[in-house]
Amino acid sequence: MTDPTSPKVAVLCALDRRGVATLTLNRPEKGNRYNQAMLDTLVAETARLGVDPTVRAIVLRAGGKHFCVGAEIGDEQPRAKDAPRASIPGLCLAFDSLPKPTIALVHGACIGGGVALVSCCDIVIAARGAFFSLPEVRLGFAPGPLIPFFLRAMEARSLRRYLLSGERFAAEAAMRIGLVHELYDADDGDAALAALLDELLLAGPNAVTVAKGLLRRLGQPPVSKELLMELQHEFDQRRHSPEALEGVASFREKRKPRWAGPEHEQ
Repeated sequence: MTDPTSPKVAVLCALDRRGVATLTLNRPEKGNRYNQAMLDTLVAETARLGVDPTVRAIVLRAGGKHFCVGAEIGDEQPRAKDAPRASIPGLCLAFDSLPKPTIALVHGACIGGGVALVSCCDIVIAARGAFFSLPEVRLGFAPGPLIPFFLRAMEARSLRRYLLSGERFAAEAAMRIGLVHELYDADDGDAALAALLDELLLAGPNAVTVAKGLLRRLGQPPVSKELLMELQHEFDQRRHSPEALEGVASFREKRKPRWAGPEHEQ
């Protein structure tokens, strides 16, 4: 397990005596923006915990003020064909496929890829003051490889609004559209999590694994690696379009993008 005293570790991992594994996003000074190191660690830990027979449940949470404010802008690096790297769609697929119960404990901001990862958890509990956003269109591109995961967690009609506008929506709205299952008051997150784990650990571990497998088989069609590769290819083609370059530039320069119109210019 991860040494929690090291400030350089992007993700902390701990396993308690009951078999509850906790993955804690550990870049609080960055709002837990995910970079390559965080993605690599999460993918590796997800694979390891998924096959560990002593693990009964997996909790995903974060340190600091925010759960996850999205991707580290500028962390994109060319992917060598002979050295595939972890990606947020790949991590989501791995998390979605875990045979163990997964719980996300969300507070503060949950944005972009953070919403996608939460969408892959079996149960989501959020602070009443938490908020969510899918802001990619405001940066000039659509989050194509992540949309299948959003659709599995949110009511599709509501997803249209938030995906097309990029606006923030509160935890109460997230609960109304299916993304969040339960809300907790400030400072009560650990108690809410403990109560939920007490309920989950009453279930037989093998029965849970079978039940999750049946849900994947009988519910919505599973997200395949082939589909993600196709969507990623389309995303890569559009990621450096003139519109996307302007969107990222406006984000970095903390201004409105040019397409917002003259009335929004600063």
